[in-house]
Amino acid sequence: MAFSVTINIQKEFKSSGSPDELFALLADVPRSASHFPKVDKLVDLGENTFRWEMEKIGIGNYTLQQTIYACHYVADPSTWRVIWMPISGVGNAIVEGGWSITPTEAGSQAIFKTKGDLTVDFPSFLQFIISPMVEMEFTGLIDRYLQNLQILLRAGN
Repeated sequence: MAFSVTINIQKEFKSSGSPDELFALLADVPRSASHFPKVDKLVDLGENTFRWEMEKIGIGNYTLQQTIYACHYVADPSTWRVIWMPISGVGNAIVEGGWSITPTEAGSQAIFKTKGDLTVDFPSFLQFIISPMVEMEFTGLIDRYLQNLQILLRAGN
């Protein structure tokens, strides 16, 4: 029987770019998502709604899991906030969260918050082994994504 893994993450980083520059990058979902690791497909469902299809996780010729979810994005340039809300009934995960951007003396700061509930298709007796691995993998993807964004911003793109 499958089980659910809930992951809550909050991270932040600083940029020498202005809040408007940082917001422009984060509000452009396809551009921002192109720097997220292990995305197999980002499917535009229209009206700023996207389905994320992550790379399949597997061992040898066996596929163990592919994470799929959809979110609707709302970007508010007056507050430098971008939020995403889950679209239910799409895939095996529910993901929500947002970006908050604040000005700093040297540029801007971005705060990233997300919560994900992933249905893992393994017997529930493996939950105590697999849950920490799923959380570690997801946290690692977020960390790499934030590093990629910082590299991009330092390059001035």
